[in-house]
Amino acid sequence: MIAHLLYSLLWIAALPLVLLRLLWRARKQPAYLHHLGERFGAYPASAPAPVIWVHAVSVGETRAAAPLIAALLQRWPAHTVVLTHMTPSGRATAHELFGDEPRVLSAYLPYDMSTLSQRFLRRFRPDFGVIMETELWPALLATCRQRGIPVVLANARLSARSAQRYARWPALTRATLGALTAIGCQTDADRQRLQALGATGLRITGNIKFDITPPQAQIALGEAFRTRFAGRPVILAASTRDGEERLIFEAFVAESPSNVLLALVPRHPQRFDDVAALAAASGLKLQRRSDDQPVKAATRVWLGDTMGEMFAYYTAADVALIGGSWLPFGGQNLIEACAVGTPVILGPHTYNFALVAEQSIACGAAARAPDVKRGIIAALALLTDSERRDHAGAAGREFALAHRGATARTLALIEAVAPDGG
Repeated sequence: MIAHLLYSLLWIAALPLVLLRLLWRARKQPAYLHHLGERFGAYPASAPAPVIWVHAVSVGETRAAAPLIAALLQRWPAHTVVLTHMTPSGRATAHELFGDEPRVLSAYLPYDMSTLSQRFLRRFRPDFGVIMETELWPALLATCRQRGIPVVLANARLSARSAQRYARWPALTRATLGALTAIGCQTDADRQRLQALGATGLRITGNIKFDITPPQAQIALGEAFRTRFAGRPVILAASTRDGEERLIFEAFVAESPSNVLLALVPRHPQRFDDVAALAAASGLKLQRRSDDQPVKAATRVWLGDTMGEMFAYYTAADVALIGGSWLPFGGQNLIEACAVGTPVILGPHTYNFALVAEQSIACGAAARAPDVKRGIIAALALLTDSERRDHAGAAGREFALAHRGATARTLALIEAVAPDGG
C-alpha cells in the first residue's frame, strides 16, 4: 500500500530527529536513555508464555489500564501481561502499580517500523493485544494483522481536533483502524468520530478511569498532608502543563490571602525544578513535598514533586484546579478528584475529557472558569463557603460511583475476540 510505504519512508527519514529528541529529553530525565535497545526491538529476555500484550503510552494510560490489567490477570490466570510504554514516567508508574506482581512485565514499545514491530512480536508472541485510549501505530497494527494477532483498542477516546488530524491521512488512517479487531469507546461522540474515519467493530464501553478505586493508603497519606498544613485552606493546581504555572502564580499572588496555601503538582516530573524556580521568581516562598516537612506559615506554594500520589494530593486539598485546561492542552483527568470528593474548577480547554467535564459540571461536582484569574477567584469563593464546597464534594463522589462498570464491559469485548473466546 502506497500510504504504508510513504509512512515507512517518513519514519526512516525522521529517525535521526527522533533520536536527537530522545537525547534532548534525557537532559532533564536521564531515564529516557535507559533500556534504549528496547526502542529498537532488542529485549534482554522474553516473557513466560502465554502472553497478553497491553500498551499504555505514559502515566495516564498506565493508571487507566490498572483495573483492566487486574481483570485480565484474573480472567486468564496462566498468562503473563507484557505492559509496554513510550515514556520513563509510564514505566515508573507501572513499577509503582505492579512491582509486586510477577505476572506483569514492563518494556518499551519499539519505534513504529515494520522490522522493529516484527522483533517485538517474535520476542513476546502475544495471544492478543490491548491498546489503551488512542495510541495508533500503523506499522505495528499492520504487522499484528499479518500475524493474526487480535488487537483491541480499549477506553478509546478521540477529540474533534485529533479526528481532524487523522482525517488528513485518510488511506493510512482507514487501514490502521481496519487492523484493529474491536474498539471499546468511552462515549458515543468518540464512536461517531472513529466510525467517520473508517473504524468498525465499535462498542461504547465507558471510561475505565471511573473504576479506579482510591487506595486507602493514599487517602491516609492525604490526611497526613493535611496535618502538615496546620489548618490552612488549600487550593490544589493538579497536573499543570508548561505555561500554566506562570499564570497560576500571577493570579494567586494577586488574588489570594496570605493564609491560603497553593499546592501545585506539575504533570511532568522533569519540570519540577523549573516550576520551583518560577515560584521563586514570582516572589513565592516554596517548600517541596519530597522534603517531608511540616509546611511553614510563610510558605505560599507546596510543590508536589513526587509520582504516584495524586489521590493523596486531592484528598489533602479543599478545591482543585485541573491542569491542562487553562491553555489549549485539552485538560487532564478530573475523575480522581471527584472520587475523593474534592470540588473541581476547570478552565476553558477540556476537549480531551469533553463529556466527563460537562457531566461533572451538570451534576455540581465541577465548575468552569474562562481563565486562570477567575479560576483562582472561584476556588477562593469555595474556600469561604463550606456548604457549597461540601455539596460539590458529595456530588463528585456520586458522579464517580455512578459511572463505574467500564472494565467489565471492556473485558467482555476482549473475551469476544480473544483466540478460542479466551
